[in-house]
Amino acid sequence: MSLESILRVRALIHKEFLQIIRDQSSLLMAFFLPLLLLFIYGYGISLDMKSMRLSCLMEDRSPPAMSLVESLSHSSFFSVSFVNNKQEMEKEITLGGCLGGLTIPSYFSDFWENKEQQAPLFLVADGSQPNTANFVQNYMTSAVKNWLEQQRVEEGQSTPPLIQLTPRMWYNQELDSHYFLIPGSIAIIMTLIGTILTALVVAREWERGTMEALMATPLSLAEILLGKLVPYFTLGLLSLFVCTGIGCLVFGVPLKGSLFALTLVSSVFLFTCLSLGLFISSLTRNQFHASQIAIVSAFLPAFMLSGFIFEISSMPWRIQLLTYLLPARYMVSSLQTIFLVGDVPYLLVRNCLAMLLFGAGLFGLLACTAKKRIDS
Repeated sequence: MSLESILRVRALIHKEFLQIIRDQSSLLMAFFLPLLLLFIYGYGISLDMKSMRLSCLMEDRSPPAMSLVESLSHSSFFSVSFVNNKQEMEKEITLGGCLGGLTIPSYFSDFWENKEQQAPLFLVADGSQPNTANFVQNYMTSAVKNWLEQQRVEEGQSTPPLIQLTPRMWYNQELDSHYFLIPGSIAIIMTLIGTILTALVVAREWERGTMEALMATPLSLAEILLGKLVPYFTLGLLSLFVCTGIGCLVFGVPLKGSLFALTLVSSVFLFTCLSLGLFISSLTRNQFHASQIAIVSAFLPAFMLSGFIFEISSMPWRIQLLTYLLPARYMVSSLQTIFLVGDVPYLLVRNCLAMLLFGAGLFGLLACTAKKRIDS
């Protein structure tokens, strides 16, 4: 670039920064909205089941039965309430007052003392919520196994189990869902800032007529695009660092990778999102249309198909193939790796190359579309 070109681009970038500072809506969307979404995702969304409401019908009140119920009551996974009969339990489950019901039959102690037959317990769960029902069954199974192991130790039974499984959880020992929800939410926030904010701002300039005035200047197409990209690229990085600080300090999410890797991956993703936002604004010069296209083409796919909440491997294979066309898929994977695992060069380079390919393609389409607009 020549000196005159550099001076023109610098003047345009300065003008864009002044416009961002004066435009309260842009600042709100760049900083207030990301923080709002981050706190909603952090506090409002959790895949961890704790204090699940459980109704308990004790037809047998023998010491072993009381010990089992006491063990469940002290568990952080269950909040136990007692009912007097099966009809009351059915009513609680039907009305949503509890997620499941445990029945300790009257012959429980007889089987327990016999030691030759397994003592029966009956658990019912609300099958209208399949995932929650599975949680109730799995957590109850685990709680009963732990109680049985405790009883074996207290009674001095020295016979060890034939198989003993010792699980270890890597990268997220507490199995805290916030540890992967927060990095994923940052990717969604970057999608919002890079795509929707850019599309709306540029579309607003078309509506106000300032874009036509800008095109009447000696600025070339490349200079105009560069002058539009740099300010919002900087704004996106600032929002990224703010969200990262909130995620680490408020929600306690570890950042095991380097800031360099985080900045590099986010820069490539922002370039892709900004190119998409500018491309959308070149297709429509109306803010309403630009926002609708941006939501349908960027935000909703990133929210639903990126692996942020829904596991990609559990999706139908056709949808799994579709996710490879979403840059947010690679961004979510990269951020979860950087936050929880660290710098994994092979994975990060592969994801960056995929996002860079999408960004280059969108930027090429943007250049072609903008050129046609200018010629017309």
